[in-house]
Amino acid sequence: MVNYLNKIEMEWLKRRLTYVLFTILAVFCLLVVRLFYLQILSGNKYRQLSANNCIRLQTVDAPRGLIFDRNGDMLVDNRPSFDLSIIPKDAEPVDKTIAKLAAYTHVPKFQLVEKFGAKKGLSAYKPVLLKRDIGRDMLAAIEVNQFDLPGVLVDVRPIRHYINAQSAAHLIGYMGEINSNELKKDEFFEKKQGDHIGKFGVERSFEHILSGQRGGRQVEVNSSGRIVQVLKAVPAKPGRNIYLTIDKKLQQKAESLMNGKSGAVVAMDPNNGQILALVSSPAFDQNAFVGGLTQKYWQSLISNPFHPMTHKAIQGEYPPGSTYKIVTAMAGLEEGVIDENTVLFCPGQYRLGNRVFRCWKRGGHGQVSIEKALTESCDVYFYQVGLKLGVDRLAWYAKSCGLGATTGIRLSHESDGLIPTAAWKKRKTGVSWQRGETLSIAIGQGFNLTTPLQMAVLTAAVANGGNRYRPLIVKETVTAEGEVVSRFEKQLVGKLPVSNANLELIRRGLWQVVNGKRGTARIAKLKDIEISGKTGTAQVFSRKTNESMKEEHLSYHLKSHAWFVAYAPAENPQIAVSVLVEHGEHGSSSASPIAREVIATYLQEGTQFLHTKSDKF
Repeated sequence: MVNYLNKIEMEWLKRRLTYVLFTILAVFCLLVVRLFYLQILSGNKYRQLSANNCIRLQTVDAPRGLIFDRNGDMLVDNRPSFDLSIIPKDAEPVDKTIAKLAAYTHVPKFQLVEKFGAKKGLSAYKPVLLKRDIGRDMLAAIEVNQFDLPGVLVDVRPIRHYINAQSAAHLIGYMGEINSNELKKDEFFEKKQGDHIGKFGVERSFEHILSGQRGGRQVEVNSSGRIVQVLKAVPAKPGRNIYLTIDKKLQQKAESLMNGKSGAVVAMDPNNGQILALVSSPAFDQNAFVGGLTQKYWQSLISNPFHPMTHKAIQGEYPPGSTYKIVTAMAGLEEGVIDENTVLFCPGQYRLGNRVFRCWKRGGHGQVSIEKALTESCDVYFYQVGLKLGVDRLAWYAKSCGLGATTGIRLSHESDGLIPTAAWKKRKTGVSWQRGETLSIAIGQGFNLTTPLQMAVLTAAVANGGNRYRPLIVKETVTAEGEVVSRFEKQLVGKLPVSNANLELIRRGLWQVVNGKRGTARIAKLKDIEISGKTGTAQVFSRKTNESMKEEHLSYHLKSHAWFVAYAPAENPQIAVSVLVEHGEHGSSSASPIAREVIATYLQEGTQFLHTKSDKF
């Protein structure tokens, strides 16, 4: 009986073992099939996912080159920006992660969802930028709750910081995110969507110098997308630093003098063309563009009637007024229409046909020579000179002085201005040139249009003896290690079409403008520095119907523009200045005091020059 039972138990045990063996074999077969599917059929896919999940490549933005003034004072540097991003694959479920992020940071959820939605379709492992330049409170909230926010990253990158807000804004410019059209250009072949580039001013013109070369790194990340270690890194190459030609102290002085006014100030070294100050007023805050301009601020800029986004020094086109008499005098002397001894009578008006052209001095200037005509800015004298020359000869001299064409300054969107000819008017309007229009042209009115920079270049050429230099805004470029890469030397672009003797005669008249008893800019006189210059008042509308209307009775936008161009010291000029005050009424009262203070700041308070009074004139 016992043997029989043992036999039955053995049979039962064998059957159980057989079942177990078949079960193990089946599981093993399933494992083999699964491994074959994972490693052979889907191996490439999962190897890629594994690499993406563990090792990733990241780009490293290059620090942008810094910008200094001519004396080494820093104008623009870089500061750290903390940018909030999310990696979709690491942040799954994304909706819940974004909801938590919104709760922790107090950023409206719809804003984060909107940013995330705009980048749908990109790689699941590519960071999606949610917010640039987050504040310290938001950064702290994210760091405290980082384990509850998988896939949420805060990257640190350098962004632009304009140290003196609004100072030299139009010269330095600003940066913005590259757009689709710019990405197609060859000059931006190394850029990618989301990069920031210079959009205006020096930031734009010298983009290739200021922007460095981006680097990269290979990092190992955990399941939450956070970096465990850096495996390999290629450092970014910083951009080159730029030293501008402007003097920070002089620039800020000129800006303070233009505070509350609309217009421009240009100061340059007449001996090499270096720009010492370049002011356009009113200005704008470049820092407002760094993180993305708000709609409210942009609207305030474009709706401002004084046009702060226009670079008035190089883009503003204005009738030059009586500053143009320098050109008329030059043409008259060179063409033999007048000479040093020519005397013309000014009774206060000049009749041409049935129209009377008045002089600014109603009682007239009496007997006038060229020197007196410049000193007292006699309109009637220049009416007669201009009429004898004709519009085309006047135009030739004006263009030979650099007017009616860009100066070649390394800034974009420079205006040409306008120097009219008889052919130009016929082509433009279909009407022939009238002799009365020549009278207006001869005193800088009519169709004449110039920029403050053009007038500064002309004034500098008069100051230095006739050499026209290209305006320079950059002295040199330097590596981050301090090695000078390039220096920008002076560039002669032309000569004034005038003999030394005739130029000296004009210079005597300009000296009398400030230093003579009847000069129109006596207010600009300094005690220890002799200034030479020329005032100008440019009308913005014709007064044929009511010439007796006084300037102070006009509404603001109808008042004349005020000009003053000058150089100093008279004997050995070191600075040339052009000042334009929009609707400032008179150059003598509005523009010349500004030029005087700019000159005094540069020469009296500076240490690079030693000046004595001149006995030349």
